[in-house]
Amino acid sequence: MATERDKLRERLDRATAHLDPPYAVVDLTAFDANATALAGLASGKPVRIASKSVRSRELISRALRRSGWAGVMAFTLPEAIWLVRSGVADDVLVAYPTADRRALTALTADPALAAAVTLMVDGTDQLDLIDAVRSPGNRPEVRVCLDLDASWRPLGGRVHVGVRRSPVHSAEAAGALAATIAKRTGFRLVGLMAYEAQIAGLGDAPPGQAVLGRAIRVAQRGSYRELLARRGAAVAAVREHADLEFVNGGGTGSVAATSADPAVTEVTAGSGLYGPTLFDAYRAWRPTPSAYFACAVVRRPGPDLATVLGGGWIASGQAAASRLPRPVLPAGLKLLGAEGAGEVQTPLAGPAAATLRIGDRVWFRHAKAGELCEHVNELYLIEGDEIVATVPTYRGEGHAFL
Repeated sequence: MATERDKLRERLDRATAHLDPPYAVVDLTAFDANATALAGLASGKPVRIASKSVRSRELISRALRRSGWAGVMAFTLPEAIWLVRSGVADDVLVAYPTADRRALTALTADPALAAAVTLMVDGTDQLDLIDAVRSPGNRPEVRVCLDLDASWRPLGGRVHVGVRRSPVHSAEAAGALAATIAKRTGFRLVGLMAYEAQIAGLGDAPPGQAVLGRAIRVAQRGSYRELLARRGAAVAAVREHADLEFVNGGGTGSVAATSADPAVTEVTAGSGLYGPTLFDAYRAWRPTPSAYFACAVVRRPGPDLATVLGGGWIASGQAAASRLPRPVLPAGLKLLGAEGAGEVQTPLAGPAAATLRIGDRVWFRHAKAGELCEHVNELYLIEGDEIVATVPTYRGEGHAFL
């Protein structure tokens, strides 16, 4: 009897039978279901879409048309400008500080752009750079968001849990920076963001590592309690100097928990729309995989081995096996430990390898979400066993923002 994975493979193969690998597909039924689920987890607070995790204008727009989704979090200022000018969004928060003078020149020359884009800052040097590009008296007001570092630093700061982002960690530091921004001509502080990467971006149930999983969950509970108090205090301190329009937090892995924080007014998500393999390690909510890429079998180096052309689409982050793409269809394939996933070829072992013939497709899932789109010019959108649309990725539209 055919399993669900067998049926999925048959459906994907039928839909793409006329295509030659490599290529990538998005199952719209799963994509839309994930969008609905994420909005539900946010409990009425708007979900801002992380464009870095999607990297296709059409699919960003598709999510934004759904109830509960509003605004974009871009990863560079040039991308934000492009999304506004192309009509994708009129509310774009740039997630990281920028030093792109050309993009700042464009932003500060256009009142409509300046009204639609919010820049991220965590110090006065970034304000100085903007002033050097165009002085306050010769530009529209620049909207800025304060980046509060959300890492957990127990034991008096001797332990660091999370990523190293902003130098602004305490409520006092946030209030002091807000006071400074409030006194600067040409800027308006409209938001505060605190991204809890150690909760939102770290799976709490890594496969085969029960002890590590328990340790992660203990750390996440401690971090959440600490951040709940510190973020609330920081928001209160900042509000003494600025009328905040939003307080942003979270990511796909913490939508429900972050939304429960009364200080937070909106959450960010994006990876959960595609459901990459890193989210297989989460207990609270796991998206339905919607994005896959296919490679063709081109060699049979042994009776129990099959080699596909390409496949080495490695995810960013800590160098580890968790960053490798995973062969998922047909079931029963695995990468070789000595070779992994290669740029030009990827040998596969496992029970299913003996059944593969030259020209067969092997379907992979990427470890992360939007990075998949850096390898293809278009995404084939599938409903059932048919391709219903072909949409360009950022790369397909000639853009490589970072």
